[in-house]
Amino acid sequence: MPQPIVVPDLGESITEATIIRWLKNQGERVQAGEVLLELETEKVNLEVGADKSGVLARIDRAAGQDVKVGETIGMIEESEAKPAEEAKPEAPKEEAKPEPKPEPKPEAKEEKPAPSSEQTFKKEPRDTIREYVVPQAVPAPQPKPAEAQRPETPTPSAAEGRREERVRMSRRRKTIAERLVQAQHMAAMLTTFNEIDMSAVARIRARHKQAFEEKYGVKLGLTSFFVKAAVAALLEFPAVNAEMDRDDIVYKYYYDIGVAVDTPEGLVVPVIRDADRKSFAEIEKAVRDLAEKARMGKLAIDDLRGGTFTITNGGVYGSLLSTPILNLPQVAILGLHRIQDRPVVINNEIQIRPMMYVALSYDHRMIDGRTAVQFLIRIKELVETPERLLVEM
Repeated sequence: MPQPIVVPDLGESITEATIIRWLKNQGERVQAGEVLLELETEKVNLEVGADKSGVLARIDRAAGQDVKVGETIGMIEESEAKPAEEAKPEAPKEEAKPEPKPEPKPEAKEEKPAPSSEQTFKKEPRDTIREYVVPQAVPAPQPKPAEAQRPETPTPSAAEGRREERVRMSRRRKTIAERLVQAQHMAAMLTTFNEIDMSAVARIRARHKQAFEEKYGVKLGLTSFFVKAAVAALLEFPAVNAEMDRDDIVYKYYYDIGVAVDTPEGLVVPVIRDADRKSFAEIEKAVRDLAEKARMGKLAIDDLRGGTFTITNGGVYGSLLSTPILNLPQVAILGLHRIQDRPVVINNEIQIRPMMYVALSYDHRMIDGRTAVQFLIRIKELVETPERLLVEM
């Protein structure tokens, strides 16, 4: 019996998706589990597979169209015919047009020098119209194909020399835009800044990077130091790990840290679950794996679900200072920036140190200014003296 192709459950609070492309054509045979199409949601791309083997008998919604969870977008029908015979169902569609079918005859006529019009009319009057009228029409339009295509392509104004291109916004980019505006409107957002001397972290990485990679199969990066420091600071300042739910404050005593990752469609924030229970190596492996999945478009909904606090690093793109925007419903986000050698005063002496500006954006409705400043100072202290963070290493 026919099997409908239905838009699957897309995960937490996601009700719509956009069809990116169909990987199978209508009339093509498919196997159970074979990927039929790809969907784009506001968070990830999803592949939809065939529930059973058969023929893709119908495609109801085309690429580029928006669809809803539970909507039927196509149909698979069982076929008892053997694979070699399955091309036959397409033949009746062509045979339903009896007149256009005999097209091989013009090829036979091309072998003769010049058939007379009388002979041709007697054999195939309609083919004669095709053979004599169409070839006469072809040479006339041929010099003008460029003119016919001009309106379809963006062209500069002859007077101003300006060029524009209109591209439909992807579902993910649209969602990112909506949520950033929502964060600005819904939260009383404020940002506090500080700077961190990265000398101690640089020394530890230089001393242990080779042994660390040989032992754990992953590089010792900066992210694990800040994840560890953030978890330790969140334990001391639970309001930074909370969220607002109408008139209630929900304090969370688990630590799922989101790490922003750039993709061609914009930033996504996969989550490191139970970061407080993970070692440096486990955090670095989780960051590496999630970043690879994000760049390949293979993140699952569960990789992005939840999160209690977010870290974003604009420094990898050269940013010296920025004000990160909250990742709602979280109430704080830590922004890292480029490490830059700067003169600083140490024990009344001017020294050159690798310094990083850090920023904490927070919801002032939930977090007082003093709490935010103290939280960021705690991050600074832990990263500048990371010995306690390294006990597990």
